Amino acid sequence: MPARTSLAVAAALVGVLGGVLVQAPARWLADAVGSASNGQVQLLNARGTVWQGQAHVLLSGGSGSQDRTLLPTPLRWHLRPTWLGQAEDTAPSSSSTSTSSDAAASGTGPSALRGLALAVGLGTECCLPNGLQLWVQPHWRGLALHLAPHQSQWPAELLAGLGTPWNTLQLQAQLALSTSAIGLQLGPTGLRSQGTATLDVRDAASRLSTLRPMGSYRLTWQASPQAAPTLNLSTVQGALLLQGRGEWIAGRLRFQGDAQASPGREDALANLLNILGRRQGARSLITIG
Repeated sequence: MPARTSLAVAAALVGVLGGVLVQAPARWLADAVGSASNGQVQLLNARGTVWQGQAHVLLSGGSGSQDRTLLPTPLRWHLRPTWLGQAEDTAPSSSSTSTSSDAAASGTGPSALRGLALAVGLGTECCLPNGLQLWVQPHWRGLALHLAPHQSQWPAELLAGLGTPWNTLQLQAQLALSTSAIGLQLGPTGLRSQGTATLDVRDAASRLSTLRPMGSYRLTWQASPQAAPTLNLSTVQGALLLQGRGEWIAGRLRFQGDAQASPGREDALANLLNILGRRQGARSLITIG
């Protein structure tokens, strides 16, 4: 084959491949998410492309599970390759986040990352009206991820779709999540992280208790390169008193805490305390890992 013909064929193949990648259907992303999560997170009725589209999010207990819940509004996404590392690049603040899902693809990014990265924007009207922004940067030794500061609110009822123990608890509450700039580095020595995240569980109730609400609670995750990430649980107010502390060691969470009822509320919370952990007198001991 003459050299000129060979170049023409190669150029045509590159063009076809580029067109396929640019127009890759959203269902390819849906299949990848379902496979990676073992069916626990599914993107239904996916529309658009891998790079920009929307779908309904279904949470499930996995293959064979009858437990499932649906996010109230569709999830939108926008993915775009971008170059990071210019002097003016800074992580966008939550106050400047666009309401559309392409906010993360605006061209600016975290100063902690350098070079080619994938900018990802996510948004859904029910829970992420101002969008969520993150940048993913694969490299030959691992993966780096940076999440911009954000605030969101989620109905706790969604958790029941994930199966045990959430389908037993049938938790009802408003979950308010706020984060600082969070960085994750996955490399040969494991996962390193830094940043903070706070989850407020407001006016919690459960089908295992007649007491409504049982209380409000706060989970705080903190991480720095110099120490293992920690998780702290505290009671803001309420009759069900929860407290505990944990940390990630060798990639696994080890958590110890306890739950007990305030005076006069023991009968209303007895069933729930039996489920939460191992009973020791009036307390229920919670151990993970």
